[in-house]
Amino acid sequence: MKLICIGRNYAAHIDELKNERPEEPIVFIKPDSSILPKEQDFYIPEFSKDVHYEVEVLVKIKKVGKHISREFAHTYYDEVGLGIDFTARDLQSKLKAKGLPWEKAKGFDGAAIVGKWVQKEKFKNMDNINFSLAKNGKNVQVGNTSLMLWKIDELISYVSTYFMLKKGDIIFTGTPEGVGRVSPNDYLSGTLEGEMMFEINVK
Repeated sequence: MKLICIGRNYAAHIDELKNERPEEPIVFIKPDSSILPKEQDFYIPEFSKDVHYEVEVLVKIKKVGKHISREFAHTYYDEVGLGIDFTARDLQSKLKAKGLPWEKAKGFDGAAIVGKWVQKEKFKNMDNINFSLAKNGKNVQVGNTSLMLWKIDELISYVSTYFMLKKGDIIFTGTPEGVGRVSPNDYLSGTLEGEMMFEINVK
């Protein structure tokens, strides 16, 4: 099982980090060891002083697929979720400045929150789903999948060109604007169409 993450998929988030808008999806991988075990607190790693939260809509692949056409992409997942792509921003900036890979900043132990899953049938339109992240009870990120530069079915098709998708793989579809630093004793909670999907304490 692998975590396939999409970077820079919301225009406002690209602007807030002053990044260049990509011509095609930016893809990176997190190892399965980056998933924070259920009911466990998130501990800020010692090697970073600037870890950021990035809330994202998730989809779980249900069958093997390669070179999937966009028109059939919707048949490759039934479950939708919400999660966090934690990023050691200070480390990532150093790595990017040297033209090096991001893995140490994105794939460290506990760097991925995977909340509960719901059936996609619950949603009328996958391209119009509201989601949010609250820190200490106040919304810090509010997004809607309609604002994605590349929608879910496009992402599945694109990713499958390079990586064979397997049952259980999870795609992190990108984060909207509002990312920010976490501090000890923060409490993070994520909602998908108003339903609580995860709650995390930061240590």
